[in-house]
Amino acid sequence: MHPLRSLILAAAGNDVIRRLVATAPVSRDVVRRFVAGETTADALAVTRRLVDQGLTVTLDYLGEDTTDKALAEQTVQAYLDLLDGLRREGLAKHAEVSVKLSAVGQALDERLAVENAGRICTRAEQTGTTVTLDMEDHSTTDSTLRVLADLRTTWPWVGAVLQAYLHRTELDSARLATDGSRVRLCKGAYAEPPEVAFADPHQVDLSYVRCANILLRGDGFPMFATHDPRLVEILDTRAEALGRKPGAFEFQMLYGIRPEEQLRLAGRGHTVRVYVPYGVQWYGYLMRRLAERPANTAFFLRALLSRK
Repeated sequence: MHPLRSLILAAAGNDVIRRLVATAPVSRDVVRRFVAGETTADALAVTRRLVDQGLTVTLDYLGEDTTDKALAEQTVQAYLDLLDGLRREGLAKHAEVSVKLSAVGQALDERLAVENAGRICTRAEQTGTTVTLDMEDHSTTDSTLRVLADLRTTWPWVGAVLQAYLHRTELDSARLATDGSRVRLCKGAYAEPPEVAFADPHQVDLSYVRCANILLRGDGFPMFATHDPRLVEILDTRAEALGRKPGAFEFQMLYGIRPEEQLRLAGRGHTVRVYVPYGVQWYGYLMRRLAERPANTAFFLRALLSRK
């Protein structure tokens, strides 16, 4: 693991650093580059701006590892409010929601997670949009795929997420590359043991390309989440070679990372979906994003140390 990544992940659990980042005026400005804000209104405002630029959006109400039914219910209500806002603002055709099952009760009871996610899917259907189930650490993969299968019996458009750094993902890609199946492929952002995941970045990239080829050859709708310029070029080339025209797959990138590239790809006719997080529990998300791409850390630290 990159030494800077280890340091950042350690900082994610440090309350002193969290308070510094949360309260320093300069750091708040930097956080806004990567997080839409804390409220539904903040999320809708950022969504409107991105849609007006020709981009599409997936919105994530931040929170995970919920072990309290009341907090799980709070998350569900936040998503219902968000979906009502998307409908009210006329944004539902351009924005969907991403849901972490651990935030809606997965750790308490898988059945509870199914029921709560189902409530979100029901509202999304009424709103005219879709839901994608985020993937978390490897210990939840089987449970998440079971919940996905359950939800797809009623809402076949529910999206899946697969992580290329897991050894199992080629097989999962083949299983999910079916007609109507929406699959987001990402590298993976959690610290995983070598028994289940590739540790070497080059091996992760090779796995990503292998999985992408499976998805592109399949009958589903691939969604490629990556900021890696080399991977973007490879994916574009492979899609063309396999007869996938722009619109038959999409690129996904995080809010605040490579915004110029997002606009460039959209200008070439590609569907580009921006992953927009919001909510009060933004600190852990931010630390994972910095750990996933340590180059972001230099930008963040420069802003923290600069003077206005």
